[in-house]
Amino acid sequence: MAENTAVTPTERENGRKVREGTVVSSGMNKTAVVAVVDRVRHARYSKTVQRTKRLYVHDEENQASVGDRVRVQETRPLSKLKRWRLLEILERAR
Repeated sequence: MAENTAVTPTERENGRKVREGTVVSSGMNKTAVVAVVDRVRHARYSKTVQRTKRLYVHDEENQASVGDRVRVQETRPLSKLKRWRLLEILERAR
């Protein structure tokens, strides 16, 4: 018969998106703006094109500063624009 295939909250089938990017602004309180660069191939000309997306990230302790490389994860809406939260700082700005 049917086996018990209940998915526990820790084993989600569709995990949350994780991105890496560079902090471009940290002037707001508990918020950082992270630029994520995505390289895609142009459909007609087959040239690689860089597309930049600016993500508003929740930074609870205000740790991120401009120039840091960070890893962010998708989360529930925290404000009008914030849908991501800071996971870790990969590399500090020099």
